Amino acid sequence: MAFCRCCSPRLLFLFFILSAVPIAYLISLELAAPTTHVYHYHAAGWFRECAKWDDLNRRFLVSFISGGIGQIPVPLDHTPGAVLEESTLVKHVDLANNASLGFIIDRPRNRLLVTTADVMGNRYSALAAYDLSTWDRLFLTQLSGPSDPKAMADDVAVDSEGNAYVTDCAGSFIWKVGVDGKFLSTIKSPLFTPKEWYKAIVGLNGIVYHPDGYLIVVHTFSGNLFKIDISKGDEVKQIKIVEGSLKFGDGLELLSPTQLVVAGNPSGRLVESTDGWETASVVGKFSGPKHRLATAATVKDGKVYLNHMVAMGYPKKKHVIVEAVFTA
Repeated sequence: MAFCRCCSPRLLFLFFILSAVPIAYLISLELAAPTTHVYHYHAAGWFRECAKWDDLNRRFLVSFISGGIGQIPVPLDHTPGAVLEESTLVKHVDLANNASLGFIIDRPRNRLLVTTADVMGNRYSALAAYDLSTWDRLFLTQLSGPSDPKAMADDVAVDSEGNAYVTDCAGSFIWKVGVDGKFLSTIKSPLFTPKEWYKAIVGLNGIVYHPDGYLIVVHTFSGNLFKIDISKGDEVKQIKIVEGSLKFGDGLELLSPTQLVVAGNPSGRLVESTDGWETASVVGKFSGPKHRLATAATVKDGKVYLNHMVAMGYPKKKHVIVEAVFTA
């Protein structure tokens, strides 16, 4: 049998050399000493989209790309550097092949709201609510299906009345769901669609509710930031970024009425506004383990931590939640 040219010793050697370069780079990044505090934890899966600190129960909650919610308890006597362990709280058996993505802890109503979506095909999107004590499902609201235009529920915010707002990063609009799980409306605007087609590949993503009664949402590929005043008929304004860029922004976390953390690439950016989010500036940046991809932000004991999507290690898969210390 003739020896295939593509399997010749020279080509195989070249392939080995080329593949070894990025592998060696990844190893060097992984072995580099962290500059800030890091929580390491072992998990069953490779990908964790979102992490939020549950202060009442001293645990991080995380969402599974494979579908489900897990917890990483942090004991009071935790030794820095000790690897924590993840356990599963919810497994979406009836939502097979759909990912669990952005979520929020709705403390006043003792529940967790999580988006679920068909990441590969964009043929299913939903919002689920779970009781934080029993983990019973309170509702599952389908937002899109196979007969609808492609959509992908990505992140969620909750207002003071318990209404949920879910971003669609494929079609760049927002679903509104009532406190009881009833679908209410959609929020759409021509401002959500950039002129350049390539900036629309990944659209509206991270979203937060501001205590003054409006939403703030980031558009990933364009870096645009929007203010949506739900008290004024869902009025949409683009927030002018005076300094810095929010391109490739992902998850958001509101630190205070005037400060916002944007996770993404680079790992984290600190954004500040002094005029009610009419304008804003990037006032700080943090560069974490780039090879692990920062996707969400949370606050623990007054410090910002960034969830990183990708695990490293085998057979045990090790994830990291990294403290973000911002510098100008």
